[in-house]
Amino acid sequence: MIKYLSILNHRTVITLLLSLLIPFSAYHFEIIYNIDLTLISIAIIFPLVFAIRGAFKRREKALEFLSLHRGALKTIGYFFMISPKLPDKAKNEIIKILEDLSNTFLDHLSQSSHNTDFVDAKTASIFEFIKKHDEEISGGVKQKIFRFIKDVHVAQENLIAVHTHRTPISLKAYCLIFIYMFPVIYTPTIINKIGLDNPSGLTYFVVILSEFILISLYNIQDQMEYPFDKDGLDDIKLDYFKINRSIK
Repeated sequence: MIKYLSILNHRTVITLLLSLLIPFSAYHFEIIYNIDLTLISIAIIFPLVFAIRGAFKRREKALEFLSLHRGALKTIGYFFMISPKLPDKAKNEIIKILEDLSNTFLDHLSQSSHNTDFVDAKTASIFEFIKKHDEEISGGVKQKIFRFIKDVHVAQENLIAVHTHRTPISLKAYCLIFIYMFPVIYTPTIINKIGLDNPSGLTYFVVILSEFILISLYNIQDQMEYPFDKDGLDDIKLDYFKINRSIK
């Protein structure tokens, strides 16, 4: 149950307060009118759906490149293991390098820092290892390793892009402003349709429910567009994509 409450935050409190204050003011000052709410619905729903769809695509792309990253690192490790001239000590060394890169990069994704210097350095250490053991690794194996190092770089750059860049900030701000404004425009029309003679509780219920749905969708989108911080039901389980993962 606690997990499902993760979509509740300060924005939820603000919208609920507005949903109580604005109907109270509308009844007190008898502000009633009847307008077509189609344009308001378009102003909120369409951009919100677009933002949610964009966040979902980002999450799917992240899963795709996380799989590519782990698969490429595992394959690179296999190529080193089948190199007959490479001593066991060197094989253990490269396995530790690959595991360290995997753990470090995934830990980086779960944090807010955008500095990737240490990730780049650990990725370059694979190439440094190859140069160090140039005579012990055959040319054919090296070519295959470089092919998969390219996949590691592609996966990392795409994941860093997802980590750094979000859905357009202006679009999210636009949606949030109209969600906050929605009760102001919506309440007098609801009162007009329900009528002053009917219980005011019905108006409060409709306004609160509408605002809660809209702000909950916004919060879900906000959590989904950054799928690495483990803050949300749909966040990616990064531990599953480590080389030495232990799935429980």
